[in-house]
Amino acid sequence: MTNLLDVENLRVTFPTRSGSFEAVRGISFSLGRERLGIVGESGSGKSMTGRAILKLIRKPGIVTADRMQMGGTDLLTASEREMRRIRGRHASMIMQDPKFSLNPVMTVGSQITEALLTHERLSRAEARKRAVAMLDAVAIRDPERVMSLYPHEVSGGMGQRIMIAMMLIPNPEILIADEPTSALDVSVQLQVLEIMDKLVTDRGMGLIFISHDLNLVSNFCDRILIMYAGRIIEVCQAGKLHEAKHPYTIGLLNSVPDLEHPRPRLDALQRDPAWRDTPSVSALT
Repeated sequence: MTNLLDVENLRVTFPTRSGSFEAVRGISFSLGRERLGIVGESGSGKSMTGRAILKLIRKPGIVTADRMQMGGTDLLTASEREMRRIRGRHASMIMQDPKFSLNPVMTVGSQITEALLTHERLSRAEARKRAVAMLDAVAIRDPERVMSLYPHEVSGGMGQRIMIAMMLIPNPEILIADEPTSALDVSVQLQVLEIMDKLVTDRGMGLIFISHDLNLVSNFCDRILIMYAGRIIEVCQAGKLHEAKHPYTIGLLNSVPDLEHPRPRLDALQRDPAWRDTPSVSALT
């Protein structure tokens, strides 16, 4: 099976007054038509990885890699004009807390149809029809009414689903979801995950699901990359996450509640300074 994305030795570097800071330090992975989870603590480089794939790292940030291939496109040499065609059409990214990524002075309908008209030649009437259908697909009631609303008039859960609709309407091959459920309560989280799972499965897409919630990712994804200090330190099959070998992964698992195996006291994660120098594990397939 041909991979949708191949990344080799990806680095994201920011110059500072005290020298260069590497937010992502030489990671390698591939993505097929699967649900790939990337987990780790805040600051581990998860979001930077997702942004680097779509070349969304702002200057003075520097992105380098030995190879970053999406289908037949070399992302490293692609111009900004080429990237604008790739973003949305071939790969879309749901940002953290997407309600605040929506344009506050544009209606929901205008923003969704804009995402579609950017990549396809069709009438505004047809674009609106498809936008309404997409809102219905992400379980929004009365989509015709929601089309005329502004972002501040919708709830957090609805804003999340609107952003998912906007990212999926150009029918991309890859969806990067950066903490898409972190700001939602549990019931809405499950609803959003069910929607994403159905759409990704029905369309045969590749999903990169970025999160800090190990239990959520282990139940939702097929394969998991664990990141620490900008590197991949372990790769696990989602169903075998609790068989992880690296002490960092074990520490993360032991520091979160487990309803099936309750413990009187949660462990505090003890970090080993040597972990920072551990070579990144390759997750290429």
